[in-house]
Amino acid sequence: MLLLFCVPLTLLSLGIVNNVWILFTLYLLAGFGMAGIGMGVMHDAIHGSYSKNKKINALLGYSFNLIGANSSVWRIQHNVLHHTYTNIEDADDDLNAPFFLRFSPHAKHYWVHQFQHIYIWFFYGISTISWVTSKDFVRLKRYRDMGFFNKKNEYNKELGAMIAWKLLYYTYALILPLIMLPFSWGIILLAFISMHIVTGLLVSIVFQIAHIMPGTDFPLPNEDGVIDDNWYGHQFATTSNFSPKSKVLFWLIGGLNYQVEHHVLPDVCHIHYKDLTSIVKETAAEFGMPYHVKKSMMHAIIDHTKMLRSLGKKQEVSSSMA
Repeated sequence: MLLLFCVPLTLLSLGIVNNVWILFTLYLLAGFGMAGIGMGVMHDAIHGSYSKNKKINALLGYSFNLIGANSSVWRIQHNVLHHTYTNIEDADDDLNAPFFLRFSPHAKHYWVHQFQHIYIWFFYGISTISWVTSKDFVRLKRYRDMGFFNKKNEYNKELGAMIAWKLLYYTYALILPLIMLPFSWGIILLAFISMHIVTGLLVSIVFQIAHIMPGTDFPLPNEDGVIDDNWYGHQFATTSNFSPKSKVLFWLIGGLNYQVEHHVLPDVCHIHYKDLTSIVKETAAEFGMPYHVKKSMMHAIIDHTKMLRSLGKKQEVSSSMA
């Protein structure tokens, strides 16, 4: 995955490409590599499951910075907020969206939401451009206000490092090709955006069809701020697998078609999910917990679209949709 991302961009930065079709092909390949790094390398590393060696995990975690994002912000957003408070409104930051998107039945409804199942794909496509350009800065400040960066100068150091990594990313991914290649800036920018559309669609779809689904729960805490279910039961109820038999998809997205296994065993490397799935499924049945799975990615996308359409309706939907 690192090669799939780095080799095409290296060829572009060297200025040896003089065919517009090769230009777009290389950027599109880099888009698949970028998604693969995010889901198959960085994801395990920041969870501490890529290796038993903490230094290797830390080193490979920086691959997220290499593709323009920020590993420190992701660790809080994903490891802490998403995995602890999955599908809980105002706690799971993956549900935090602009006003024109509604990912929870408990979020405020606006009239525009009735069309979100149509226009959502555009925003999924540009999600990583937004991510590497502005969203990380917004989240860094919000997480500081939440008390995550409270050591002396910790926020300023993280902000400085974030700016440096993003400047590095834009330098080799866009600026050097603009300087070195014999194409207009508009063509190169369009090819760069196409890379992000590939990455954005892949990453957004994989993470969204794991949780924003008709069969998953969106529980709320009681008046004491407590969720009724235990943590494992909560993960089973809010998470869904898809396309469990696809070896190609398993490789491409770092095993995240086995989201249930990942959520109940987040410290286990994704290469073991296939071997664990029968044990996890049997355990769910033994304790009367749901085990959500869609037989293909297309079935999952169709159901996700139905869920978005349902969430777009004005009336409140139940926290668990059958």
